[in-house]
Amino acid sequence: MYENIHNWKHLKEKRMELRTNSTSAEATLWHHLKARKLYGKKFRRQHSIENYIVDFYCPQEKLIVELDGKDHYGTGGQEYDAARDARLKKLGFRILRFENRMIFEETAIVLKEISKLLWIE
Repeated sequence: MYENIHNWKHLKEKRMELRTNSTSAEATLWHHLKARKLYGKKFRRQHSIENYIVDFYCPQEKLIVELDGKDHYGTGGQEYDAARDARLKKLGFRILRFENRMIFEETAIVLKEISKLLWIE
């Protein structure tokens, strides 16, 4: 039997809150991904998979893009991210991670790295 692992209802308010209060790095990258601007691929922001909320998700390519701020490098942050990534990879997702600063300092490189993982017809 197929089990839906996407956008569980109990996370809806949290997803909405994260969308409303996005970081400046998230808002900047979203500007480049929304409305199918990157090779016509649809991206969603603050999408949940099981109990994890990912920053950006391209369902067509099962691609997750995560932006990491200082919280990801503190105590426990890297361990949590590693366990989370392992679970998502086990479910068949591909994951790209970028530091927030890269969105502002190296936008073209970030977009090129994302593009490399998109199946372009």
